[in-house]
Amino acid sequence: MSDAGAEGLDRSPVLSVAIRRKVYGAGGPEPVEAVRDLAFSVAPAEIACLIGPSGAGKTTTLRILLGLDADYEGSVTPDPDDAGIAMVFQEPRLLPWRTVEQNVRLALPRAQRGRNLDSLFDSLGLAPWRGRFPRALSLGMARRVSLARALAQEPRLLILDEPFVSLDDASAAALRSIVVDCVDSTRTSVLMVTHNVVETIEMADRLLLLSGRPASLVATIPLDRPRVERPRSWIDAMRSDLAIRYPQIIAA
Repeated sequence: MSDAGAEGLDRSPVLSVAIRRKVYGAGGPEPVEAVRDLAFSVAPAEIACLIGPSGAGKTTTLRILLGLDADYEGSVTPDPDDAGIAMVFQEPRLLPWRTVEQNVRLALPRAQRGRNLDSLFDSLGLAPWRGRFPRALSLGMARRVSLARALAQEPRLLILDEPFVSLDDASAAALRSIVVDCVDSTRTSVLMVTHNVVETIEMADRLLLLSGRPASLVATIPLDRPRVERPRSWIDAMRSDLAIRYPQIIAA
């Protein structure tokens, strides 16, 4: 995309988060503060990645962003019901008695379930599998179906929760490529939660490093180098540097 074309695009955030405080069991004998002063935004056509230690509050944050937990102090703009969010969970969560195509179409409003999805199935390599049932799929293919189900909704923001975990290198690389191509072609924004720092540096535009509980933003790390110019040597050097600077978040 040319600079002139980029200047004409709306760069207003697709999501702005300002969670002042989230406490479980507030008023009880042992309240647990899960999140404190966590603020960040996601820009159009950006891949932003949340990285933090286990138990830091990432799942709590996602629940708030999805509108599943309204018991917190702060704000999420726009409201989750109006933000155009689609979610891909770590587990594919496919209905075993429905075909691949039926699983994808069920995510759409009833009036849209008959629309043409040929290009979507083709782009994810799922065309030969449309009539198969989930039991016939590998984990990597099931994850593709889960991603297709989310992308069929034409979201403004795609949230990914550990989307490549437990996959072999080839399957994970293929899915990462699909996500990046989607961002480039549709300007969908992505917010991804992962523990895999290497894959994050490979594909992200920005890293959001979270502290341990209560989760707060420790640092924002922009990755301005084009993705096609990130050799493994550069990725490994960046990871090592981050591990030195943020040892409580990124293991050496």
